[in-house]
Amino acid sequence: MKLDELARLHRQMLVIRRAEERLQKLFADGLVPGFLHLSIGQEAVPVGVSEALTDCDTVSSNHRGHGHTLAKGVDLKGFFAEILGKATGLCKGRGGSMHVADLSKGMLGANGIVGAGLPITTGSALALKMQGQGAVAVVYFGDGALAEGVLHECLNIAALWKLPILFVCENNGWSEFSPTERQLATSLDKLAKAFGIKYSAVDGNVVADVATTSARLVKAMRKNAAPAVLECSTTRVRGHFEGDRQDYRDGDEIAALSERDPIRLSATAMAQAGGTPEMLAEIADAVDAEIEAATQAALEAPLPSSADILTDVYTSVAG
Repeated sequence: MKLDELARLHRQMLVIRRAEERLQKLFADGLVPGFLHLSIGQEAVPVGVSEALTDCDTVSSNHRGHGHTLAKGVDLKGFFAEILGKATGLCKGRGGSMHVADLSKGMLGANGIVGAGLPITTGSALALKMQGQGAVAVVYFGDGALAEGVLHECLNIAALWKLPILFVCENNGWSEFSPTERQLATSLDKLAKAFGIKYSAVDGNVVADVATTSARLVKAMRKNAAPAVLECSTTRVRGHFEGDRQDYRDGDEIAALSERDPIRLSATAMAQAGGTPEMLAEIADAVDAEIEAATQAALEAPLPSSADILTDVYTSVAG
């Protein structure tokens, strides 16, 4: 991959990382309503996958979905405002961290229920196939969803109906507070094979590898509609939710996570391709300025008006 391509991917990952680091501080200050689930350490997956997507393609996320949302290209200021519950948010402050959506970008939103994005995306894939424009649907889910019956149902119907859906499993080794091996008696590759679905595995912390594999799978799906499964081995740095002390994890495991940091690996790849420390610093400075501007805009934005509490809840009835 060329240096300019690596630099673009690195910048996108850094936007996600810096955005979540800022949200972490805002949450600690009591400015983020509700829970916060951070995807720090998993940035390479959505950035690599989204490299193959357009606004016409749809994406469904999960509770750890900030990276999926930003990688799909939503407005950063609207994103911050939404999570802070402000009227200028992408969903007018009503969705918050786990329900950020922007249909203009094909972002169908996240969900707090494990695996709940799977049937939504399966339905979207059916609609896209009927439209016949070559668009694809992507659903992100964690390894904790592998034992959910809805995954098996969606794999089955996607295979039967040859739907253009990419099932992206972010396998970070932890299903909330339990190791993955305690949640599933089989493996995702065997599960995909059982339904006759193409399966690919990739190092989910190497953004170039995720992008290359995703591009191949999506290109094939656009030509001949059919589902595919992409399993990305990645790392969850923070706890299941912000405030989780992670007492269930070994300290040595947590200490070793920095060696597999996708941002660090990306910087190394850029250096090997001819990138300089000055180039990396310039990218970081630009991202920091962008995050600061979005944060300040969100902090200064108004709260939703109570007069609009029923807006968009009920459809208007023609007289």
